[in-house]
Amino acid sequence: MINPHLPPPNRHGLLITFEGGEAAGKTTQSELLALHLEAGGWQVLRLREPGGTPLGEQVRHLLLQRETQLTPEAELMLFLAARAELVRRVILPALTDGAVVICDRFSDSTYAYQGFGRGLDLDEVRRLDAFATGGLVPDLTVLLDLPVELSRRRLGSDTDAFEREADAFHERVREGYIALAGENPERWLVLDATLEAQTLANLIVERVQAKASQSSSN
Repeated sequence: MINPHLPPPNRHGLLITFEGGEAAGKTTQSELLALHLEAGGWQVLRLREPGGTPLGEQVRHLLLQRETQLTPEAELMLFLAARAELVRRVILPALTDGAVVICDRFSDSTYAYQGFGRGLDLDEVRRLDAFATGGLVPDLTVLLDLPVELSRRRLGSDTDAFEREADAFHERVREGYIALAGENPERWLVLDATLEAQTLANLIVERVQAKASQSSSN
C-alpha cells in the first residue's frame, strides 16, 4: 500500500497511464491503484480514453459503436480531438492541483493502434499527437501484456469495433506496445497480464510509490 506519510509532489501531480490490448485488465488495475492511493490520502482522478469530457464521450461512442468503416486518418483525428480536449480541460488542471491522474489509455494507444495496427506513419502520428497534447508525456505507463488468443477468450459476445478486428491487427498492436516500451524502459512497467489481479496490483503500487518518492525529492 502507498505510504500515507509520503507527501505528494509539491510541484505538480503524476500522470499514470494504463495500456494494453483488449481485455488485458486495464480498468481493474486502474481502479485498484486508485483505491490504494486514495487510502493514502492522495487526490486521485481516474479517466478513460476516449472520454472524460462531453466531447470525448461522444467521440467514444462514435468510434467504438460505429457500424461503418472509417479511414485510418479519420480515426486518428477523432482520437486526437478527444485527447486535446481532455488534456486541456481536465488533465492539466488536475496535475497543477497536485493530483494523481490515472488514465485508461493515452498517447501510446494511438501509436500502437493507429501507428502499428493501422500502418500509419509513426513519426507523423507522434507529431500530430504532440500537438494535441502540448507535449504531455506520462510519468509512468503500465503495459498489461496479454497474448491475443487469451484476449479472445476473455472477451464476451458484446464487442466493440476494435475488439472485432482480426487477430492479425491485434498482433501488430501487441508487437507495437512491446516496441514502444523498449524505446523508453524508464517510463514503462511491462507486466504479464495473466498474473493474478492482486499480484499485478502489488507490483504496480510498488512502482508508483518509487515514482512518487522520486518526484517528491526533485
